[in-house]
Amino acid sequence: MWGLLLALAAFVPAVGLGLGAPSATVLGLAPPATTEVPGSTPAPRNSPAQPPAKGNGETSGEQVRIRVIKKKKVIVKKRKKLTRLSLPEAARPTRTPEHLEKQEPGCPPLGLESLRVSDSQFEASSRQSFGLGPHRGRLNIQSGLEDGDQYDGAWCAEQQDTEPWFQVDAKNPVRFSGIITQGRNSIWRYDWVTSYKVQFSNDSWTWWGSRNHSSGMDAVFPANSDSETPVLNLLLEPQVARFIRLLPQSWLKEGSPCLRAEILACPVSDPNDLHPEAHALGSSDPLEFRHHDYKAMRKLMKQVNEQCPNVTRIYSIGKSHQGLKLYVMEMSDQPGEHELGEPEVRYVAGMHGNEALGRELLLLLMQFLCHEYLQGNPRVTRLLTEMRIHLLPSMNPDGYEIAYRKGSELAGWAEGRWTYQGIDLNHNFADLNTPLWDAEDYGLVIPNHHVPLPTYYTLPNATVAPETWAVIEWMKRLPFVLSANLHGGMNDFSYMHTNCFEITVELSCDKFPHEKELPQEWENNKEALLTYLEQVRMGIAGVVRDKDTERGIADAVIAVDGINHDVTTARDGDYWRLLTPGDYMVTASAEGYHSATRNCRVTFEEGPVPCNFLLTKTTKQRL
Repeated sequence: MWGLLLALAAFVPAVGLGLGAPSATVLGLAPPATTEVPGSTPAPRNSPAQPPAKGNGETSGEQVRIRVIKKKKVIVKKRKKLTRLSLPEAARPTRTPEHLEKQEPGCPPLGLESLRVSDSQFEASSRQSFGLGPHRGRLNIQSGLEDGDQYDGAWCAEQQDTEPWFQVDAKNPVRFSGIITQGRNSIWRYDWVTSYKVQFSNDSWTWWGSRNHSSGMDAVFPANSDSETPVLNLLLEPQVARFIRLLPQSWLKEGSPCLRAEILACPVSDPNDLHPEAHALGSSDPLEFRHHDYKAMRKLMKQVNEQCPNVTRIYSIGKSHQGLKLYVMEMSDQPGEHELGEPEVRYVAGMHGNEALGRELLLLLMQFLCHEYLQGNPRVTRLLTEMRIHLLPSMNPDGYEIAYRKGSELAGWAEGRWTYQGIDLNHNFADLNTPLWDAEDYGLVIPNHHVPLPTYYTLPNATVAPETWAVIEWMKRLPFVLSANLHGGMNDFSYMHTNCFEITVELSCDKFPHEKELPQEWENNKEALLTYLEQVRMGIAGVVRDKDTERGIADAVIAVDGINHDVTTARDGDYWRLLTPGDYMVTASAEGYHSATRNCRVTFEEGPVPCNFLLTKTTKQRL
């Protein structure tokens, strides 16, 4: 709940912790030469007279373009590509049948990535700095633009550490079944482990290894060949223990033994309740807690619609580049129609296809609202009768399908983030901020409401994704008042181009949590999701009508004295203006009418304060 509640903190009382966006992307990765622990034969260098084999990333001396993103400015640097040096055949880890590419993790993650494993549960033989300590050895953890601070992107042992190890304390016995590793996240260095051994202990003093049945020796597991791709190794036999230790055996030559990891572990039976803290937290709500691909998502939405046909409607706002529909679940006591005076609210998820938690939370929310409505829950009944809720669980279905195929632990930080066209929807909406910032620099005040699309954005050759256009047209078509994107970058666009106030919500420490984590993630976020919907009822609301005909006036402007942000009325003349408690002078104006001003007092009472207007036509209009 932490990311969502933090986003709500300025809007409704809540607590939380949000995590930042991913760091810069390295577009070229240096091929791995390796260093081995003492006793191993050093890896030979390629002969200068013999170019490396083609098709294996082994070209020496080529230029690699590295793209560094820093505050929306793009810096392109060039760096010499390193030469690939490979292990001698005898020193290479043996790929047993257990190391086949199509490995499926048998146990859920212990929680290194999701932070269920605390910093105090890590230990290591050494560290290069505090920012490269063992607590930073979490799968997918990101570094900043600069190395050497407290937030580097891996655990790294000291270079003079001849027998490095990385250790995790599960705090109670578990059945370890596998390990996932990555290299160091950095835009300046290349560091990753290429092989490692695994040991186990119950007291952190006596250790035993994972044995290779064919040789009788401790198994050496193949690790990484780049910084970012997660590599899964299942243990030859699951081991019940409290501690697990990874011992790097070889790593990138001239680099350091650095890694990020996730440990796969199943709970063991605890009949005497010796470890009550190990009991998994969950949810008592009768919902479907699993990840849903496109087909399963569509099936689930259909089931919800069939269970609650009187308060739900499924519709599509467009298609992705690959032709997958952008489905929306509408929930209201009058689905399919805008009721006078009833605000429209939306939740959007899946702007980045690999950020699966938002998608699942919206699927859980629609199930919950349907179930609780049928049970007569008064809070849910009030939500569905006093507003119209729209849930778009997957704005980027193409990207999600890519990440889904890799799985929750193996999709990495970026797999499926972009659309099929390679567009980051987070940065694909028109920039409406720059003109306002420029005006502010010159001491000017210009309207920040209903800002039109820039000309460049509407040109035929503009790089605008079909998913983006679908959402923009959706915004224009319905009079949305409140919105949240889990997570995305269209909140400024929404607020400045339409009437809708929107926040961006950073959810969870894990973009694609294991399905075992979903019940607890639902419990973490459920109350915040419901409370945020209820905030659409704060402030003022009313109808602007023609005094003679009493018909609603569309596109009338509602201005609040002292606030440089106006809203406009919907087709039937109704409007909503989110305001905190206080006294406000509000003016309604429309083309061909005399404007009208009145005082509207917002109280702490539940529900919006009525603030209606009757406008008189101008003399010219009457003629």
